[in-house]
Amino acid sequence: MYALNFYSPIVAEQLRSGRKTATIRLGDKSAKYRKGMIVQVLAGMRFSPRERVFAAVIDKVEVKMLSELSPREIEHDNPEIRRTEDMASFLSQLYNREVTPDDLVTVIRFSQIKE
Repeated sequence: MYALNFYSPIVAEQLRSGRKTATIRLGDKSAKYRKGMIVQVLAGMRFSPRERVFAAVIDKVEVKMLSELSPREIEHDNPEIRRTEDMASFLSQLYNREVTPDDLVTVIRFSQIKE
């Protein structure tokens, strides 16, 4: 079983409310995540217990340069961000390294499976 892990408790609330419907990951993750795949969406710190937020189906996986992201794609990942520069800064903090508009990212769109 595959999982989409989110480390921030703020993100868990965005997921539950439906405000977050995508994740933008650094690098090409298309070999790991594919359209139609069922994943567990989890929230919690690395090396700690995690909370299962919901099961989801992956709707779309797209690999592109960060500079090619639309404001809408960025908003689906983080409702507080719209600009590429802000997303680069956010990802730099998340991955603990400098991220530039030339970096390759994977946009993973997903939908909650209601139980």
